[in-house]
Amino acid sequence: MTEETGNVPTLSEGGIDPPRWYAVRTRSRHEKVVAKQFEGLEIEHFLPLVIQMHKWANGMRQVELPLFPGYAFVHLVYSPDQRIRVLRTHGVVDFVGTLGRGTPIPDKQIEDVKMLLSNKVPFKNSATLRVGQKVRVRGGSIDGVEGVLVARRGQRRLVIFIEPIQRSLSIDLEGYDVEAV
Repeated sequence: MTEETGNVPTLSEGGIDPPRWYAVRTRSRHEKVVAKQFEGLEIEHFLPLVIQMHKWANGMRQVELPLFPGYAFVHLVYSPDQRIRVLRTHGVVDFVGTLGRGTPIPDKQIEDVKMLLSNKVPFKNSATLRVGQKVRVRGGSIDGVEGVLVARRGQRRLVIFIEPIQRSLSIDLEGYDVEAV
């Protein structure tokens, strides 16, 4: 077992398989509960959270909500033992993928989401927008972020699509230079 994540490495033809990111579906409003349990089980995870203003009876209040409601991400070497360990976590429904087997998510996509959140780049959480050319941002606080270039109502936007959960983030590219990948 590795000390950092508690993962049991599996062997492939070329040696030890590296850990990969996987999306897990959670019960409704259980994302934070699942993340806290992953922490206690020493399962490396990522729960992207955003702060939103909500109106309550006693006024406006900031609330921290999951960016992708109903989903969390785990970083592990996929094996029967690790699969069962994750699925036994209260609030986890299943891995996102075909036939209950997790579909790996490229590390770059998770890194890009983390970069957007840490730099507080304004974005819109959008449904499946998957048209156009793949591009990379050059310069600025989101240098290197890759996605698909789309145009909406005359505005250039970059869409980062996380395929296994069928969700994407849309960023206004005003003021950013982009190049083809």
